[in-house]
Amino acid sequence: MTKTRIHILLVEDEEALAENVAAFLEPRGHTLDFATDGAQALSLALEHHYDVVVLDLGLPRLDGRDVCRLIREKSTRHVPVLMLTARDSLDDKVLGFELGADDYLTKPFALEELEVRCVALSRRLTLPTERVIELGPLVVDRQRRTVTREGAPIALRNLGYRILEYLAESYPRTVTRSELTYKLWGDEPPDSDALRSHIYQVRAVLDKPFTWPILKTVSGVGFVLDLEEV
Repeated sequence: MTKTRIHILLVEDEEALAENVAAFLEPRGHTLDFATDGAQALSLALEHHYDVVVLDLGLPRLDGRDVCRLIREKSTRHVPVLMLTARDSLDDKVLGFELGADDYLTKPFALEELEVRCVALSRRLTLPTERVIELGPLVVDRQRRTVTREGAPIALRNLGYRILEYLAESYPRTVTRSELTYKLWGDEPPDSDALRSHIYQVRAVLDKPFTWPILKTVSGVGFVLDLEEV
């Protein structure tokens, strides 16, 4: 099987770490560009087509969180962002995902894991890279982070939007509960069954005002968007 080779923007102001990452990834066939501050990172991410942006948070000139938010606001395509940081609290991770990160890896990390996560992001997100995902009556605008059904706006909170966006990206595949939980919270999910609460909130605005439901539960497995009645 042909090895996946990807183009990565590594945003890291620690020179030694950036050199270690490059020394591991480049001999394995990957191409890397580098940025050492947030302003430079934003400019490169908007000007070039990267498979993944590996983004440190503690950056000079512009914080990594702001870089991620601005990429989401300004980019004409969905740029996969892997946040790379020493900030390992659950609150930091939740905030990172809410700002639009696709994955989160805390320092110190194994270089092998960084490569696996980058390749996985590039494979998963090269399928639905269009700015707008249209599934019958359901339209997800990935740049504006908005959703409409039959032309009516669907008011979603941040995590509700991310649930629906991921289900739309995965359609028609069923997404498991564990996969969706990891997508939202990474390696540190909340103690309570928070996913159940967020799914309920999504259904309240996505399905209840309409004549038939789109968001279906697959018993013992997870969730899927069901558009058979369209």
